[in-house]
Amino acid sequence: MEKRASVSSIETFGLVDGPGIRTVVFFNGCMLRCKYCHNPEMWKMGPLNMSVSELVSKVIRNRPYYRRSGGGVTFSGGEPLLHADFVIEASKKLKEENIHIALDTAGVGVGKYEEILENIDLVILDIKHLDRNGYHDLVGHDMDEFFQFVDVCQKMKKPLWIRQVVVPLVHDNPDYMEMLVAYLKTLENIEKIEFLPYHKLGSEKYEKLGLENPYLDKEAMDEKRCQELYQKYIETNFS
Repeated sequence: MEKRASVSSIETFGLVDGPGIRTVVFFNGCMLRCKYCHNPEMWKMGPLNMSVSELVSKVIRNRPYYRRSGGGVTFSGGEPLLHADFVIEASKKLKEENIHIALDTAGVGVGKYEEILENIDLVILDIKHLDRNGYHDLVGHDMDEFFQFVDVCQKMKKPLWIRQVVVPLVHDNPDYMEMLVAYLKTLENIEKIEFLPYHKLGSEKYEKLGLENPYLDKEAMDEKRCQELYQKYIETNFS
């Protein structure tokens, strides 16, 4: 039987989730409960509303744009790793069509990472926190699965784009920044590092969904300060 997945939405002509013009597939379901999450409506899995063939058909419609721009498809979420069998099957079929595939992930799934990554061209890896206690406090989960996924990425030599959301009073301090730099220096195949300032967009979703917003009173990250941290710690060490 053909694999199906719970898809929240599909964005065409995306420009920020990988190189070139991309079709971005947002899967429902996530085991993390990040305090700064701006898409809590994707936490629950939801109905399996799309088949592999339906997805492939949608993606290849924009193939001329991918070719001209160096783009492709990006699996995002939620957490695409929770749809392992679907991603594996869809990736095989998309590779037959010579489509570039990126995986935007926090690295916390349910295994089958080698099979998932076999046909993935780029991993966009979200770094949450690098101290075990800080990680658990921020996302409500332990770090073991994250490290397991990263180990497989390294073993398979997958290109990495690193994304770090910078939250005030959580990441914007020398201790964390030095920890981040030290960890990134242990990874190979990093092509890009991005700092994303924490913002308040999506806060109203918590009230609509009847969820407690743990960062209701937290201020957004100052963009200038975020850029200064990037220049001091990332450009200095990785340029």
